[in-house]
Amino acid sequence: MNRQLGGFVVIAWLARHWVAGAGFMAAALLALAPALAHGLDLPVLLILLHSPVYMVHQVEEHAGDRFRRFVNDRLLHGRDGLSVAAVLVVNLPLVWGVNLAAFYAAVLCGPAAGLVAPYAVLVNGVIHLGAALRLRAYNPGLATAVLLFLPLGLATLAAVEAPAGAHLFGLGLAVLLHALIVLYIGWRLASRRGRIVSG
Repeated sequence: MNRQLGGFVVIAWLARHWVAGAGFMAAALLALAPALAHGLDLPVLLILLHSPVYMVHQVEEHAGDRFRRFVNDRLLHGRDGLSVAAVLVVNLPLVWGVNLAAFYAAVLCGPAAGLVAPYAVLVNGVIHLGAALRLRAYNPGLATAVLLFLPLGLATLAAVEAPAGAHLFGLGLAVLLHALIVLYIGWRLASRRGRIVSG
């Protein structure tokens, strides 16, 4: 019981502070970027920049729990499909972890090994843009998706020389990561509906 309570405390603390932490980390990484540029090839540097740029996007998207509330209220019509815990899992270990892994893969194996980073921002940017066109309204994260994600993602793809297989792998992994979010929301809604019916 104490372990479960401790988990709730950690989740609550992260939920209150992770967006501010993302903003500070983005600023620190961007401040280091000019110095790092002296030791990194352009394609690897661009892949590295996906981490702070994604963090800037997270600040716009999740400040004040805006994205989770937007999804549940506007897209799911008041249903609680996206949980606080899911937002934390997606944005901390997954997004930050994938971008960090992409950078190290680019350093150790060549830039083609890190293509999941640009494809992840491009898929995310297209989703934000598609939602805006469909709803004819702003959605949290739209500005940075259009102004930062799309240019950085396309510039990185243009700078990285890679075979078609590397592009397919990066794109496939990026699509899979976003599909897992949709599947989670569907599973959560179905399980909650099942509990209501059985209750």
